[in-house]
This record gives sequence, structure tokens and C-alpha cells, in this order.
Amino acid sequence: MKNINYVINGVLAVAVVILYIMQFSGKKESNIARTFTSTGDTTALLPIAYVNVDSLLLNYNYSKDLNEIILKKQENSRANITQKARSLQSEMQDFQRKIENNAFLTRERAEQEQQRLLKKQQELQDLDNQLAQELMQEQQKLNEQLRDTIVAQLKVFNQGRGYQVVFSNTMGDNILLAGQAYDITAELLEQLNMNYSSAAN
Repeated sequence: MKNINYVINGVLAVAVVILYIMQFSGKKESNIARTFTSTGDTTALLPIAYVNVDSLLLNYNYSKDLNEIILKKQENSRANITQKARSLQSEMQDFQRKIENNAFLTRERAEQEQQRLLKKQQELQDLDNQLAQELMQEQQKLNEQLRDTIVAQLKVFNQGRGYQVVFSNTMGDNILLAGQAYDITAELLEQLNMNYSSAAN
């Protein structure tokens, strides 16, 4: 009977110790929670920030210039293809007229002309695909260049601020809710544009 009492007392003692620990650790957590809610600026406690990438790309002058380069290349490519397509269409209409008027001396000659036009049409499609592929590669290269520039300048920007993590937020996908104090987009954008304009001059 005494052994059972010792076991019960031991279990009760352990339970009291566990409850005691839980009680005091709970108070610590609530104190931490109170500290976060009572302090206005939590960036001192949580050295993190985020950048609204959409806003950054829309307003960063270097990004605008790179976008202009791509748009001009797209326009030139489209103009080139359109000019060749019009020329081919004109040749095809001319061929059709000749067929209707029996202008070809032999059937073989008409077939040769038809094959030449079909080959030209295929070459035009291939050229269109090639130009689209080149534009896509150029776009990718410029995007990587832009990203590398932003990351490099972000490291310099962060030297005096000491953020441990900087998130990228695109169209609200990555960060659904965050305090305004964590948004460093405008500050970073100002430095990026200032550095870009001084490098350009």
C-alpha cells in the first residue's frame, strides 16, 4: 500500500511540475505577443521586408528602358514578317491569275511555280518562328540581367538596414497580408533610379 502511495505522490509531483512549467512558459509567450502588438514598429524585432515587384518593374527606369528595347525588336520583327507576307501574298495572287488565264506554257511549269511559292511560304513561317524564339531568348536574357542588377543593388541598399530576409511580392501572391512598415519598395525604387540615372550620365 505504501508503494502505491509513493507512486501516486510521484505522479502528482511530476504533474505539478509540468503545470508549473506550462504556466510560466505561457506567460512568456503572452508577454512576447503583447510586445509585438504594443510596439508600433516590429521591424526591429523581425528584420524582414518585402518588395512589391510589379510596382518596382513599372517604375524602375532601367526596367522601362529594357522593355523599350524588347518592344522595338518586336515591332521590327513584326514589320519584317508583315512585309515578306505581303510580298508572298502578291505573288500568290499573281500565280492564281496566271492559272485562271492559262498563262503557263506547260502544266509542269505551273507546278514548279506552285512549289516555289509553297517553299517560300514555309520559309516565311520558319523565319517567323525563329524570330519569335530569338525574341523570347532576348527577353529571358534581359530579365536575368534586370534581376541580377536589382539583387546586387539590394545587397548594397541593405547594408545599413540589416534585413535578414527580403521577400518578393508579385500581385499579392507571396504575401497576403503585411504591415506597411515591412514594404521597402518605394525606398528601394528611389535608390535604384538614383543609381541608374547617375550611371547613365
